[in-house]
Amino acid sequence: MENGLANEPDEARRQNLTRLVENLLDPLRERLGEPIAILSGYRGEEVNRLVGGVANSQHLRGEAADCYCAQGPAHLLHVLRESGLPFDQAIVYARKRFLHLSYREGRNRRQIIYYQ
Repeated sequence: MENGLANEPDEARRQNLTRLVENLLDPLRERLGEPIAILSGYRGEEVNRLVGGVANSQHLRGEAADCYCAQGPAHLLHVLRESGLPFDQAIVYARKRFLHLSYREGRNRRQIIYYQ
């Protein structure tokens, strides 16, 4: 419970989370060779609003996770790019020191965005 909100994904969003983990997060962790900490995964509409998420956030669909590793977001992005793993978006938040990663069933854009 966060701020009194249950934030429980439905079955479709749980399936999206499973695909995210199986197709991107677990294989990336294996290539990295160290743990990847997850700061945020699925967010319901109210939780997304409370954290300042955008209205069309992939977190709402269970397709995204905000992550970090000990070596920082730039290193995690480097490993991702070298891996050839499918991903929809990789957004580097340099000041906050995390990497937003998303995966969706079907076509993934492999879009990389940097924020200071």
